[in-house]
Amino acid sequence: MAEYGTLLQDLTNNITLEDLEQLKSACKEDIPSEKSEEITTGSAWFSFLESHNKLDKDNLSYIEHIFEISRRPDLLTMVVDYRTRVLKISEEDELDTKLTRIPSAKKYKAVSLKQKKLKRLTCPPTLC
Repeated sequence: MAEYGTLLQDLTNNITLEDLEQLKSACKEDIPSEKSEEITTGSAWFSFLESHNKLDKDNLSYIEHIFEISRRPDLLTMVVDYRTRVLKISEEDELDTKLTRIPSAKKYKAVSLKQKKLKRLTCPPTLC
């Protein structure tokens, strides 16, 4: 459970007020407008989702979907990493169920890894 709390805190730390409005808009069918006004922080949004059975430590598919349609592959990648590391659910395990939106996260992660590899290049012998 500690890992789940850490995940939610890390996600909350990466959600600005502008992001929060976008996330609430992406799930407006599940959040009544009067409740939406009461949700003013990322942690309040996660609490609302938990209390309405849209999110728990073993079921992250709803926020994966919301992060994907909100174009937040960085947040989606954090969730997918948690799912594979803590829950031990890999991409192959879910190919048939389609419960997650892995392609977006995989693409973002591949770009991030590519950028890290580019930074590790050494200078050509003629210039060093």
